[in-house]
Amino acid sequence: MVLSSVSLDDVLSPKPSIPTTDERVSAIIAEVTQAIALPSSKLFGTDGIRGRVGDLLTAPLTRRIGFWAGQVLQQSVVSSGPVIVGQDSRNSSDMLAAALSDGLTAAGVEVWNLGLCPTPAVAYLTSISEAIGGVMISASHNPPEDNGIKFFGTTGTKLSSKLQAQIEAAVRGEGTWEPSLTPVHLGQHCDRPELVSTYAESLQASLPHVSLHGLRIVLDLAWGAAAHLAPQVFKALGAEVIALHNRPDGDRINVKCGSTHLEPLKAAVLEHKADMGFAFDGDADRVLAVDGTGRVVDGDYILYFWGQALQRANLLPHNTIIATVMSNLGFERAWEQQGGTLVRTAVGDQYVHAEMVQRGCVLGGEQSGHILCRHYSVSGDGVLTALHLAALVQQSGTTLADMMQNSFQTYPQLLRNVRVEDRDRRLNWQSCEPVQQAIAEAEAAMGNQGRILVRASGTEPVIRVMVEAASAELTQHWCDALVAVVQRHLA
Repeated sequence: MVLSSVSLDDVLSPKPSIPTTDERVSAIIAEVTQAIALPSSKLFGTDGIRGRVGDLLTAPLTRRIGFWAGQVLQQSVVSSGPVIVGQDSRNSSDMLAAALSDGLTAAGVEVWNLGLCPTPAVAYLTSISEAIGGVMISASHNPPEDNGIKFFGTTGTKLSSKLQAQIEAAVRGEGTWEPSLTPVHLGQHCDRPELVSTYAESLQASLPHVSLHGLRIVLDLAWGAAAHLAPQVFKALGAEVIALHNRPDGDRINVKCGSTHLEPLKAAVLEHKADMGFAFDGDADRVLAVDGTGRVVDGDYILYFWGQALQRANLLPHNTIIATVMSNLGFERAWEQQGGTLVRTAVGDQYVHAEMVQRGCVLGGEQSGHILCRHYSVSGDGVLTALHLAALVQQSGTTLADMMQNSFQTYPQLLRNVRVEDRDRRLNWQSCEPVQQAIAEAEAAMGNQGRILVRASGTEPVIRVMVEAASAELTQHWCDALVAVVQRHLA
């Protein structure tokens, strides 16, 4: 048998795995330019486009989104480059990633497909490469039947509202600019799973000279995007790892596990006498922790501990942390006692990031565990956050449980979700007079002893009702009352 010669370049160069043809591109262009029925409410929410697969998210719509995103992204940059695409483990992610790639390549964009990876891997790799954008196929913490499309700009941060609006207008056939419908160069689709290891190496590099040796850590991977990567990185830094839900499973992603359901993690930490545990969501851009006693360490505590460490190292400009309206009053007042300032934004990491940039701050995040530290990352990163919290504990010479005991007490806070399937009714809830009257009554009754936040989720078909007050009884009473009104008039 005679083997033909193969050069090193042939072996190392990415090969197109989805051929593009004039006929296929013509068919896609015909499809994406025809009129279609879309919901009257905005497609883009607080974290990209998200919804039920087969209902809002279909292959034809995703091809359309990919095509017009390719057009907009190319016109927003000076030089050409690929778009980096990643996905979580949902059963629908392969289909949506393929449809998105069809649209992008028809628009003349080269696609680098990472396959299964955390959302922050897409953000990081976009920021360090010549990519003109990044896209993650994931519905984050949502149940398996949902999915989503998250866009990133060239810097690895969430795509600007202006460009999102341009993509949405084009998808709806309402664009005011003239797109090119005949790409000079057709795009190619290249599988690039090896790039995920570059992201993993960056996580380790963010903690030089740090060893987690001696720490026993439980990781709940939620059957999701970090199922393989997170244990690998923690072990590489010397930790003993006990992994839960640690393989990709599209049927079970986020189901009674991960950051939205901490009971399995608490039980495992206690059973294995672990020092701490971390629970990620489906795409690993957020994390919640549990200390050795089973106590939950949410995003407010993570910001407090990381803020203290940066403050001691003179690495926290203005001693300011950016949080959201969901952060607990106990956290805010404790941080003020440390000589710091807490600035609140609307819910959503894009708002936190925008405020951080405007004020020149480096640390911010959400109570839900979406933490941004600009010293180390361009986006919220659950695995990075977990590694750094573990390192803080290791370097403190104490335990996470002791750190929690010596931190602050939270005000009683209840957060209830009311499912409202009707998208337009949900997003326009503020026009419901009975709900507004109920909120006004509750706020008047509590005065300065509490606060209320009612909002439509940008990622799930729910209206969130949050009540925080000086006493648990007051919190429970007004939360129950408001939830009942929302259910009666909106659900």
